[in-house]
Amino acid sequence: MKVILDIKENSRIPFFMEMIKSLDYINVIKEVNEERTSKFIDDLADAFNDVKLYEQGIKKLKSAKDLLNDL
Repeated sequence: MKVILDIKENSRIPFFMEMIKSLDYINVIKEVNEERTSKFIDDLADAFNDVKLYEQGIKKLKSAKDLLNDL
């Protein structure tokens, strides 16, 4: 299972990372410190959430035609 975390308090990051790395069943694949990359990941997670809500019938999404017309 993959989990994306957003640590809001920078002062707590070193402690949290040290704790996570000490657990042998967790593998830290990548640490993202760049704001632009973090924003992209947030946007991508939002898009996946929108698709999940659409599949559950909770949210209606625009068609590709409507999206192109908005441009």
